[in-house]
Amino acid sequence: MKPASFDYYSPESLTEALQLLEQHRDAARPLAGGQSLVPMMNFRLARPALLIDLNNLRELSFLDVVDGELRIGAMTRQRALERSAVVAAGWPLLQEAARHIGHIHIRNRGTIGGSIAHAYPSAELPLAMIALDASFLLRSTQGERIVPARDFFVDVMTTILEPSELLVEIRVPQAESRTGWGFQEVSRRHGDFALAAVASIISLRKDRSIDKVRLVFTGAKPHLSKKTDSLIGQKPDGTMFSDIAATSAAELETESDIHASSEYRREVSQVLARRVLEEATARTAI
Repeated sequence: MKPASFDYYSPESLTEALQLLEQHRDAARPLAGGQSLVPMMNFRLARPALLIDLNNLRELSFLDVVDGELRIGAMTRQRALERSAVVAAGWPLLQEAARHIGHIHIRNRGTIGGSIAHAYPSAELPLAMIALDASFLLRSTQGERIVPARDFFVDVMTTILEPSELLVEIRVPQAESRTGWGFQEVSRRHGDFALAAVASIISLRKDRSIDKVRLVFTGAKPHLSKKTDSLIGQKPDGTMFSDIAATSAAELETESDIHASSEYRREVSQVLARRVLEEATARTAI
């Protein structure tokens, strides 16, 4: 298949890219790594009238730590996240999530901002960003705004981004002491899209009772469970985690397709949820 005809722009600066988006709005699509958009165009599932190629915007490719907060440029490649010693030391959940994205060739080209903005239901990075309480810097010619990751995703491949906005930076706060993490997914083959994936963060108090917990599932949009609120103040316990995993998975709006049934996805999500809660708890002692 070949894509429908389109116009192509390759801006040299973020200002120029934003001006093009403002000028063309709904007719335009930003092109980052292209690992999702280009196949969709080839199958004519997406037919933008013009592409705005962001690959010359080196100002959007960086990994920095500012006042203990990880700052990630939207055009930073997924492979950079996976290989970063800084990320491994301070934000290991992000590194683990990145390792599950497709194959190495995909991660070499795919961008962190592109994966987040694409908002594919089985994407790994949105889960990790919500679990880590990240925020996203969105910019247009009219100004900028910072949006919590948990409020960014709306539905399948739908976010709160306006047609004239770009996601330009991801900000991830430093984890508190005695914080552990867990990430697991199930796919048919290595590199395939996840049939189900779950991420978790747990912080403990000095007396080893739970101070903070987040449990996030894949779905039409990432699902942040509210059932975990009942864990606050309690000591970690396997039976309690099994119960929370079951009640949280029961809330999921899973779908059936040629790869797996809705029931299978919900059952797998429940098992993975219990595992990542236990995994996160075990890492609080490290």
